[in-house]
Amino acid sequence: MFAAERRQLILEMVRANGAVSLRELARVVQTSEVTVRRDVRALEAEGLLDRRHGGAVLPGGFTRESGFPQKSHLATAEKTAIADLAAGLVEEGEAIVVGAGTTTQELARRLARVPGLTVVTNSLLVAQALAHANRVEVVMTGGTLRGSNYALVGSGAEQSLQGLRVSKAFLSGSGLTAERGLSTSNMLSASVDRALVQAAAEVVVLADHSKLGTDTMFQTVPTDVITRLVTDESPTHDERAATELQALADQGVQIAVAGASGGGTADGTGTPGPSGGDSVARQQRRDVPLPGPRRQVPGAGLRSATALGDQSGGAERARVADLRRR
Repeated sequence: MFAAERRQLILEMVRANGAVSLRELARVVQTSEVTVRRDVRALEAEGLLDRRHGGAVLPGGFTRESGFPQKSHLATAEKTAIADLAAGLVEEGEAIVVGAGTTTQELARRLARVPGLTVVTNSLLVAQALAHANRVEVVMTGGTLRGSNYALVGSGAEQSLQGLRVSKAFLSGSGLTAERGLSTSNMLSASVDRALVQAAAEVVVLADHSKLGTDTMFQTVPTDVITRLVTDESPTHDERAATELQALADQGVQIAVAGASGGGTADGTGTPGPSGGDSVARQQRRDVPLPGPRRQVPGAGLRSATALGDQSGGAERARVADLRRR
């Protein structure tokens, strides 16, 4: 197949599906992912599509949202690493809310092992992942089913969240910027996510590096409300992601990087920069042992007092002898 034919077919697939992984494109056009990546780069230069890590999407992220079948094939390794790290933030017996998305679905699969957990969600995929966890209670919102991402939305979902209070909210979205925070392309999804945020004491955003610096139509969570961001290590040449991470850290968002050299931490401490360096502000913690009671040698206090007594007694006897001589 000639390059022009490949690129036309790639463009048709992206237009039909909204987003397609490089792996799927390579399978359909019967070539390597390296060649497909080069074709996608050429089509992006012409303004015909946008590249994303692991795939390609239609241009103009403000107006188009990919469906679950397309998003489930994008950045799968990154989502797995993020979910592994985020699961460490959840403790036994907690009550949390988990929003809709393919990354939160990965998180839910790991939460099935946390005993005594209560999970409130509007996502059928999250509920399905926890359906057979006999130590986890799942509470679903009401609402209208949105088939593209298997989520319950609308006034029914929002009303069911009123009066709810939990420790943490775990959310993902279509884009994340330091200027505007987390955003999504669908108004109904954004509205429910805002209701989830209102119910939580802390907000944890799960977003792979391809979403950093991307802004979409509807704001979900402003930056000053985000407690933590759990992301993956971006490639060294991805300056946009690195710049956005630094800007988020400067605004007080705790950054946890999955797969970073030296290891990211779920509490945002000791987090390396996006390329394993120090460009992201760190919050270092050092455990210093508290001073304990001083160790005393048995009888040491007694001997010291006796010695002092002996010294003072000897001085007194010498003074009396001197007076007698006089």
